[in-house]
Amino acid sequence: MQSQSLRRATSVCALAVTAALPLSLGAQITTAEYQARRDSLAARISDGVVVAFGGRTPVSDFGTFFQLPAFQYLTGYAEPDAALVLVARGGRGVGTLFVTPIDPRRAFYYGFRPDSAAIARSLDLASRPAASLTTMVDSLAGAGLPVYTLTDFEDADFARVDSLTRGQQFVRGLVARHPGLEVKDAHATLDQLRARKSPAEIALLKRAAEISAEGHRVVMQSAQPQHEYDIAALIEYTFKRLGAERAAYGSIVGAGVNGTQLHYMKDTAAARPGDLVVIDAAAEYHGYAADITRTLPVSGTFTPAQRAIYQLVREAQAAAERVAKPGALARAAEDSSFVVRARGLAALGIIDSVDAPIDPPWTGMCGTAPRACTQAYLWMIHGISHGLGLAVHDPAQFYYGARTYQPGDAFTIEPGIYLSTRALAALPDTPRNRAYIARVRPILLKYENTGVRIEDDYVVTQNGVERISAGAPREISEIEALAKSRVRPVP
Repeated sequence: MQSQSLRRATSVCALAVTAALPLSLGAQITTAEYQARRDSLAARISDGVVVAFGGRTPVSDFGTFFQLPAFQYLTGYAEPDAALVLVARGGRGVGTLFVTPIDPRRAFYYGFRPDSAAIARSLDLASRPAASLTTMVDSLAGAGLPVYTLTDFEDADFARVDSLTRGQQFVRGLVARHPGLEVKDAHATLDQLRARKSPAEIALLKRAAEISAEGHRVVMQSAQPQHEYDIAALIEYTFKRLGAERAAYGSIVGAGVNGTQLHYMKDTAAARPGDLVVIDAAAEYHGYAADITRTLPVSGTFTPAQRAIYQLVREAQAAAERVAKPGALARAAEDSSFVVRARGLAALGIIDSVDAPIDPPWTGMCGTAPRACTQAYLWMIHGISHGLGLAVHDPAQFYYGARTYQPGDAFTIEPGIYLSTRALAALPDTPRNRAYIARVRPILLKYENTGVRIEDDYVVTQNGVERISAGAPREISEIEALAKSRVRPVP
């Protein structure tokens, strides 16, 4: 979108935002809640020392610092280069924050950091210089207490490849100085605490979802885009204008064939009339992440083929929503969504049947996950749900125990279908695959480069499940109606 059309679009929406967007203002995590989180962790550990690391000062660019989720959850401390030591004895914990003073000259560029008195007032935590961290932990380790670590990765999805962080280096040095020391990973324990969202957390998630939904609505009403980056710029501008700190993750705006790549983030290609564009973008508000996806026709109107796939995905989402109730198995929602899509694809001739097999490019999964080796799975390879919170893929209670939805859960439902003949090229050359490819390729051409994903955010309460992203239209009729009200595109 050119600058003139963007100005028109945002000015048109500015009046609607104030009237239509309910604002969850005033929500915050209190000092008492942070203390309760540390107490809960200490109670679960009983006796031991938790060493948690926050994020470092950015060294790759001049970007804004954002705290790491686990450290944020326990401390609320928003400055870099810090660590927390929580000493638990008999299930009761005492925490100390280790902070790094900023160089006085550097402070004029990046701001002054709070001193110990300010930290005590705002966070109810004692603090010490970071230079004394090693000495204190060595002393505690020498006393025989087991050590639990919360290392400094940004997101659990990348923990296994995040081996050179300050936290990892600190633990290696600690073990080298104390042979035989028992060191455990505290993330599994903390994740179960993070899985149940408090009322304050749910309020922040609702606000993040409200902002995100409005961003999608603004895009639907804006001028026809010419490039993916037109959409990314407008939706992220809307997030910031409504008070979000940043996008919750790299915005995914994929037009045409790019919409069939699940995490496409280049956002640079042309958006042509006739294409569908998958827009997976959401805001982060006070650290809490929403996650919303909408799929729109660039021209404003779905073709018959696009309409068929979109409606199939929408029905699959509705099927999962009907199952997602307090006490229900999360797997049941996944299964219902998969079956709806598979039956629909079979009816269109894209697969032979719901359970028709294929020889997939991924190996070793057929025994443990038979569904991953079906024709249907090739066109919808991701799960439909994950937790939401301080990370966009946050822990949820249905990850554990009976794996059922419980009050305090925050999660997504996001079925998708991605149709492109390039997927056929990824299949191994086997007799079974050759026969399937020969049959399906002519049919698939009708739906070539059709990617559809619909994603909404939900919280579980005592009374049921609430869709907190309801402000983002998702029905075909709603999307096409908003497109008709678009501002005039600039020539």
